[in-house]
Amino acid sequence: MSDARVHSSASSRSALPRPSAVLELFKPITWFAPMWAFGCGVVSSGQPVGERWLAVALGVLLAGPLVCATSQAVNDWYDRHVDAINEPGRPIPSGRIPGRWGLWIAIFWTLVSLGVASLLGPWVLGAAVLGLALAWAYSAPPFRLKNNGWWGNSAVAFSYEGLPWFTGAAIMTAVAPDWRITLFAAIYAAGAHGIMTLNDFKAVEGDRRMGVASLPVQLGEAAAARLACWVMALPQVAVIALLIGFGRPWHGALVALLLAAQMALMPRLLSDPRQHAAWYNATGTTLYVLGMLASAFALRSL
Repeated sequence: MSDARVHSSASSRSALPRPSAVLELFKPITWFAPMWAFGCGVVSSGQPVGERWLAVALGVLLAGPLVCATSQAVNDWYDRHVDAINEPGRPIPSGRIPGRWGLWIAIFWTLVSLGVASLLGPWVLGAAVLGLALAWAYSAPPFRLKNNGWWGNSAVAFSYEGLPWFTGAAIMTAVAPDWRITLFAAIYAAGAHGIMTLNDFKAVEGDRRMGVASLPVQLGEAAAARLACWVMALPQVAVIALLIGFGRPWHGALVALLLAAQMALMPRLLSDPRQHAAWYNATGTTLYVLGMLASAFALRSL
């Protein structure tokens, strides 16, 4: 090995990643979904924030900048070889996070997440352990759930919507949340599987080349888009029925209106799924998460 290559290797090992590169690795834009779901859990508990404000603030930190950020770091580390081909500007393949720093950051942030979760009670700690386990299983061998759209999308949907909702309610009650809260969290997590399928359209060609069996690759783009629409819509129909059954018809009517608006947008999505998936995620998915909040307020008043 030449002196230049030795010097380059040593520099790579000793260099520290810049904070801006670490923040980019954590992808703050992805934190919104679990933080929103956590907020729905807080609202659905029916408990005033009051003296629990610090626990709520730590819960928001746990849902987004800790657990979700950890999942992004883990994913980028185990995708670094693929990203070197498809997205070489990302922090790890570009060298802005050198050596094995990507892995060390993912491990350290996992431990920090568990430490914060342990301060918030056993139910929150249990949810965090499960969420972090899914984050590692999604990206890391031997499981690498992301290689199959059915399993990978289920893991992300559960972690992004169901677990944070449960966590938000558990922080407010300090016990296991009411069964109706857990049920609604699970229903909306099931619907989020469709949102994850829509996210897969941006990488169809790369997934085909790399052998990643996303649902657009497995089923074809048209069939996967139709499936995503059904998977998002049917849980909302169940929510509407439950709200009416729980004596909250006005909340059910609001969710029905939001669902009707989503259905009005679906034909454009289905006309060209790859071109319009991002647009539908910005419009239809926004309506979906507004329905989550409406449902949380309904549960609050039960």
